[in-house]
Amino acid sequence: MHESSAQRSRTRRKETGPPATGADEKATLRGFLDYLRNSVADKAAGVPEPQVRTGGVPSGTSLLGLLKHLAFVERFYFLGEDAGDWPATMRPSAQDTLDGVLADYRKTIERANRVIDACPDLALPAPRAPRRGSAPSMRWVLVHMIEETGRHAGHADILREQIDGSTGR
Repeated sequence: MHESSAQRSRTRRKETGPPATGADEKATLRGFLDYLRNSVADKAAGVPEPQVRTGGVPSGTSLLGLLKHLAFVERFYFLGEDAGDWPATMRPSAQDTLDGVLADYRKTIERANRVIDACPDLALPAPRAPRRGSAPSMRWVLVHMIEETGRHAGHADILREQIDGSTGR
């Protein structure tokens, strides 16, 4: 039996299990969040233009758009920065490059992790962009960011498989 060119071009990454984390709640939550963050970044890494910015579904969602959006979400919840136009955070500009957006995402994660690490009690409010209402707790933000990043990691899995057949983490 001969393989098709599509079958030959597919790459399968080794599946990785859940992350090893510290024993306390914050270390566990941050460990899972970092695991998902790395998964999204790894799915986009090395994807050439124009595929990295090309929408793979009717909504136009692309790997570059997912990275850009997640950086905005991280800044909003952990750094208290307002995103302004949320739909625009999913649309990379002509000037956005994979290297630039990926570097911004990783730098944003570093800054967010410093805020998480400095929080002495997860029941305390997280930083908040100017809005009405009280800020959610750091615990809520961590759980929400695991949900948000996990959701988009699934999108990234599908988009990457559509681009070059790559599967796995």
